[in-house]
Amino acid sequence: MSFVQKRSYYFDTPGPANTEDAARFSLERAKESGIKTVIVASTSGETAQTFSKVLKGSRIQLVVVTHVVGFTKPGEWEFSQDIAAQLQNEGVKIVTGTHALSGLERALSRSPKVGGGSRTEAIAEAFRRTVAVGLKVAVECVLIAADQGAIGVADEVIAVGGTMSGADTVCVIRPAHTANFFDLQVREIVAMPRAR
Repeated sequence: MSFVQKRSYYFDTPGPANTEDAARFSLERAKESGIKTVIVASTSGETAQTFSKVLKGSRIQLVVVTHVVGFTKPGEWEFSQDIAAQLQNEGVKIVTGTHALSGLERALSRSPKVGGGSRTEAIAEAFRRTVAVGLKVAVECVLIAADQGAIGVADEVIAVGGTMSGADTVCVIRPAHTANFFDLQVREIVAMPRAR
């Protein structure tokens, strides 16, 4: 029998207090596994800045996936324009795309005319409830980044998500495009909160 032994980390609680540790764990696993890309979710840009600082000088590409324009308020992008300019000057890729695990599906399920849950939202909720909210976010960010052409689908990436804000879930994923969702593989959980 063949196996690999790797270190995993479990946060006592979810949330932004775990962001810097999540960034360090991402760098550690990327170096250990020869992974060249870290994808992180960031709403305002603060989480992205933390990851940029930790990854600086490592030669690992940082890809930041933001909320879609209009996520909270019509026509508004929540990401700081100043932080976006700073990160882009550092060579960080910033991707904004429709949420692969909600988007149009959420419009249908929230509609009083249509109502009811959707299969896509059932998949998202399964990630949130059975593993971690951050896993759903990390998977979705990989799908968005692949669909926008920011990453390829041949090489594993480190993907990072969080619960409400910050970062608390780190995993290794073999990417796929949204249209090929079931080709995506979560291959390792590097860190996650035990309580949700």
